[in-house]
Amino acid sequence: MGLFDWLTGTKKPPAGVVARTPAEVHAAILAVNRPTAPFVVRDGAPEQVDLVAEWRIVDAQWYEIFAKSGLTKVFKVLMRLDPQKREVRAVDQEWTVEWRLGIPSLSLSAEAFRGQKVAIEFGTAYAFTEQGSYGQVYHYKFATSEIKKPLQDAVAAAGWTWRGVSFGKL
Repeated sequence: MGLFDWLTGTKKPPAGVVARTPAEVHAAILAVNRPTAPFVVRDGAPEQVDLVAEWRIVDAQWYEIFAKSGLTKVFKVLMRLDPQKREVRAVDQEWTVEWRLGIPSLSLSAEAFRGQKVAIEFGTAYAFTEQGSYGQVYHYKFATSEIKKPLQDAVAAAGWTWRGVSFGKL
């Protein structure tokens, strides 16, 4: 494995593993879904790709004094199967939207990322809930490896290469 492969998260199958058909690889990736997983793997037609693994990290709203606020954070891995090269090309996307509506202000901030990401994040916040009581409005922990490693393992077990895409076309 070269340095660039390491930087992009490219994983090759173990020696001697027989390459499966595209339909079998597609099914193997979908089989990563499980009830205890914090993410879901689904069809990628809305994003114009083959498959999407999506983790809704935070989706919370709370009240402050004279204001209402919210935070939404989503991480996705977009995947496209390349049968000629026996590769699953993957790119990470992350969106964060924070907003605050109060008297006399309105603020909104948004952040987006596309490429390959390795991260461990955590956060928590306390505020007034929609029921009017003070308490925890969100708590999360997130590691990109929790979503990517099972996908990479499924692809490698099917005899295909997981190719992380940082720049260019998926």
